[in-house]
Amino acid sequence: MKLLYAAALALGALSLGACAHGNGRTVELPGGGPTHDEAQANDRPNFFERMTGRDNRQNVGPCPLMGVLYDASRVVEFAAPDQERYANINFTGEMEGVHGLCRYIESDPITMSISIDMSFGRGPAATSEHKVYRYWVAVARRDRAPIEKQYFDVDIAFRPGQSVVNHTEEINHIVIPRAQADTSGENFEVLVGFDLSPQQLAFNRAGKRFRIDAGTNANASSN
Repeated sequence: MKLLYAAALALGALSLGACAHGNGRTVELPGGGPTHDEAQANDRPNFFERMTGRDNRQNVGPCPLMGVLYDASRVVEFAAPDQERYANINFTGEMEGVHGLCRYIESDPITMSISIDMSFGRGPAATSEHKVYRYWVAVARRDRAPIEKQYFDVDIAFRPGQSVVNHTEEINHIVIPRAQADTSGENFEVLVGFDLSPQQLAFNRAGKRFRIDAGTNANASSN
């Protein structure tokens, strides 16, 4: 299990009460919680029930926004960095979307689990059937600098003759502390992207693009 701690607080296995759809925005599912304060007080789960995922109350607010940072959504590695042409490509990678779940009740911190959909390509210049890609996950206040940023590696194996691999990466425990019980998840965002060299970042920002048939090649596989 991969962990991203924005605070040194481990809550164990919590049930997650919202799900993501479409553009990465999470939405609250209907039902599942008390409808007024008295019912909530009478039906408040005890500590054991909360820790074992038997707390069915609704989240107290929306989940944080989740998304892929555009400038870091793609990576292209050339065998010779000064030759930006298709025949010189070693490997490529592209993040196609991020979605996930969140949970927070009363004054609890926000606990999240996310999935990142990725496609990886092996280019004409590649001499290996393995490539380790590095990416990051950041938690930030909306439109502000990250509160916490952590890096992860994903080792992708290409079968002989295979040029594309589709993969979903799971981050199972993100904790976002809240200053007050009424602090909404809408105040935060969870962003993902590839760890890029300055040259790779400049390549993306210039609008250049090479994509080795990601998601359409007959040899693509899902992990």
